[in-house]
Amino acid sequence: MKQKKEFDWFDRPESKRKLWIWLYAFCGLLVAIDLFTHRHAYFGFGHYFAFYALLGFVSCAVLILFSKLVGLFLKAKEDYYDK
Repeated sequence: MKQKKEFDWFDRPESKRKLWIWLYAFCGLLVAIDLFTHRHAYFGFGHYFAFYALLGFVSCAVLILFSKLVGLFLKAKEDYYDK
């Protein structure tokens, strides 16, 4: 197996901090753009501010929780390959 580099860019604390700042800035920019866009919503709740951002976040969170639940049932035992 390939050994990991000692000083990988993503492992440095200052790089992690920069990535989090960029993530927050980008998400904030996308929500701010919502103030200037005109949506043609099919349902009444589609006109609410940041509705689609919240819908995407909740959908992603539900997918992650569902995959963890399914993983509990599909997980192989630790000694599966030792037999």
